[in-house]
Amino acid sequence: MPTLTDPRILVDASTRDDAAVYQLTPDRAIVATVDFFTPVVDDAYDFGRIAAANAFSDVYAMGATPLLALNLVGWPRDKLPYELLGDVLRGGSDIAKEAGAFVLGGHSVDDPEPKYGMVVIGEVHPNRVVTLARARAGDVLVLTKPIGTGVLTTALKRDLLTAADLAPAVKSMTTLNAGAARAMRATGGGVHAATDVTGFGLLGHLHNMLNASGLSAELDAASVPLLPKAVELAAGGAIPGGTTRNREALAPHVKFAPAVPEPVRVLLFDAQTSGGLLIAVDADRVNTLLAALEREGTPAAARIGGLARGVPGAISVN
Repeated sequence: MPTLTDPRILVDASTRDDAAVYQLTPDRAIVATVDFFTPVVDDAYDFGRIAAANAFSDVYAMGATPLLALNLVGWPRDKLPYELLGDVLRGGSDIAKEAGAFVLGGHSVDDPEPKYGMVVIGEVHPNRVVTLARARAGDVLVLTKPIGTGVLTTALKRDLLTAADLAPAVKSMTTLNAGAARAMRATGGGVHAATDVTGFGLLGHLHNMLNASGLSAELDAASVPLLPKAVELAAGGAIPGGTTRNREALAPHVKFAPAVPEPVRVLLFDAQTSGGLLIAVDADRVNTLLAALEREGTPAAARIGGLARGVPGAISVN
């Protein structure tokens, strides 16, 4: 990507943040993001909801409010009926409506493999942008959804899991991070950094935050919330390729205590879809954040570790 220096560009791809931020006026900035992928579940309507919630998460992670969305569609027109595509788009529209945003159009292409996602545009005050780069030593790490969606959806594809068994993961993946974003604002500036947990897994997204902020982290593996059956299926080998690649890439930066079980290690690297927010909050405000998350009914509200000065990007898991 080219290096850009325009003062109106508040956040770009160079920081590995979740979305771009462009300042319009002294008190208004727009937040823009895009995300799409192939189906992770069999139900077309649920696929649309999951893909849309995943796209909206980037806006919430930046502390912004979504305004509008555009559909992105790849569809095998000669292989799958348009009625199925209608279910996908209906799912995306319902999530956008839940977010208080409008779907105003989009673009489609003929594609041998179905794909769906969204461009999402939001708004935030320039002084209230939440980025990866402002975490501080002493901050507490809080996670707002359980992890394990990569392992569970892989198990579904391998017929190791029923649709009913996947229901808790579907509920988590279709839950907007809007409540978590409201809880962040309720801390009165106590949140210093945040990111949503998606394809790089919990440890990968934490590593990005640490690199951007020049910090290290200690993680308490037993405190990380996990989806039902995730440990069992990880132990059985239902491990997606993205999870394996995450582990290989992060191996030099992550040190595990011997007592951390192997399936849990796998899940900490697991490539997530529509995961929760990973939040770095001032230690004095962590109880305020946790109470706000409880009020919002987020899928999880877990204190999972803390940040410290040290080798930037280094993670110790105990």
